[in-house]
Amino acid sequence: MTSLGNAVRPLPHYLVQRYHGWHATAFTENRAWYRRLADEGQRPRAMVISCCDSRVHVSSIFGADTGEFFIHRNIANLVPPYAPDGQQHGTSAAVEYAVKELRVAHLLVMGHSQCGGVAGCHAMCSGHAPELEEATSFVGRWMDILRPGYEQIKDLPESEQVPALERVAVQISLQNLMGFPFVAEAVEAGTLTLHGLLHDIGDGQLTMLDGGRFVPV
Repeated sequence: MTSLGNAVRPLPHYLVQRYHGWHATAFTENRAWYRRLADEGQRPRAMVISCCDSRVHVSSIFGADTGEFFIHRNIANLVPPYAPDGQQHGTSAAVEYAVKELRVAHLLVMGHSQCGGVAGCHAMCSGHAPELEEATSFVGRWMDILRPGYEQIKDLPESEQVPALERVAVQISLQNLMGFPFVAEAVEAGTLTLHGLLHDIGDGQLTMLDGGRFVPV
């Protein structure tokens, strides 16, 4: 087994250069703002749950400043069902912290086009990815969250199934969020609103869930 000392290396040079460039410009020019964030803590107005996909740049899409968004990313922007079972739940913990401690006013679930996680779920559920069915597949077991959504789209024309499942992934996550008692209570009290979004990587368009369908923002 490779030792940790052999596995962990210094940053590659290009990242070091980029860091020094950021520190000399964006950080230095906004030093007072960063000091305020450090001294007073974060007060984000919204939480965004988005995909890990490197093509999805939430802060850039919304022109967000440092400290404005509390962002949680996972494969296929999924929220699991509420399950207080004493196990480790990264996404659920992030939601709990955002709603109960940070008291965000908005909670956005943002899916995207050409999502590899959603495509993997479709392949798994249609019998074309047996490796994801293995109990040892972390991706497969995570995508089980979306498995019920496959039943909603499996009878569509084949070319429409994965794009439809991308939309369903957002809807299932929102439905699961409402299963968290503290989320439902905040929504009922009017202190929290939920939003469903879908970002098209190729044309940059953003659609939002409104009345059960996705419409342009």
